[in-house]
Amino acid sequence: MEQLTKLSTFAQDTMKGLTANPKYLLPKYFYDDNGSRIFQDIMQMPEYYLTDCEFEIFTQYKSEMKDLFVNGNAPFELVELGSGDGLKTKILLDHFVEHQVDFQYVAVDISRQANENLDKKLQVELPELKTKFKTGDYFKMMNELNHDSDHNKVFLFLGSNIGNFREHECHQFLRQLSGLIQPNDKLLIGFDLKKPKDIILQAYDDPHGHTRAFNMNHLVRINKELDANFDIESFRHVAHYNEDSGETKSFLISTKVQSVYIGALEKNIHFQKDEAIYMELSQKFDLETIHQLAQKYGFKVEKNFTDGRNYFVDSLWSKR
Repeated sequence: MEQLTKLSTFAQDTMKGLTANPKYLLPKYFYDDNGSRIFQDIMQMPEYYLTDCEFEIFTQYKSEMKDLFVNGNAPFELVELGSGDGLKTKILLDHFVEHQVDFQYVAVDISRQANENLDKKLQVELPELKTKFKTGDYFKMMNELNHDSDHNKVFLFLGSNIGNFREHECHQFLRQLSGLIQPNDKLLIGFDLKKPKDIILQAYDDPHGHTRAFNMNHLVRINKELDANFDIESFRHVAHYNEDSGETKSFLISTKVQSVYIGALEKNIHFQKDEAIYMELSQKFDLETIHQLAQKYGFKVEKNFTDGRNYFVDSLWSKR
């Protein structure tokens, strides 16, 4: 226990996950700089419908969103949690700047590189846009923002990131979010809707190998940062989808009996042939559940914006 407390949070979480039965790793560690780059590749895939859905929603409803975000003539902050490359959000930013909306865009991301790249891009493409960039944990950054300014805020949590949380984590996240969002502030939150298995699995176990690379990068990160010797080629990537529960789960499965040494932990991790590491949950939702979640955590659903195929919804909540 004394050794564990001296380790980084990443090392501690890796130790806990890989010594558990069954083994698991936490998806929040997918997004180092390389993981963020791979995820951009995923979002460009034709099979990854989520990006196209949000593009469609933002393109079709950008004017209505502007009207719902703006509170009279008062300036506000548009705060994106997990901004990445800002590709989809730029549709809104372009429209708001064109219509001279008085707002500042605040990008919050765990990857400093992603923030630096987005900053450079926006300086060139939207030089008149007021921006602020914050690198780190969402809640710590939100708390800082609340102390920095008393402007109304509209928070964006897009791309169905909420679906990556296990049920208790989802409730913990929304509880913390509710505690930090002020009355009359708004939250635009993306939910992937339940749909047939073949559509889901093409996105989460794609023929291009990007989702495999994204999961494998977690092992690469452990090798690099925790001095481990994972043989990446001795693991295969598998995704499962349950149409009733809406759960999409990703696993890395050992193709042989093997041991992996993790230097930072001074520990060997043993794998049986076909033993799995549970990597990620991507929960799919229905509209009834979305309304229940909003109500439970002190929000009111103002509007559900859906794409033409009803694959996805960006749900606008206001804090009661």
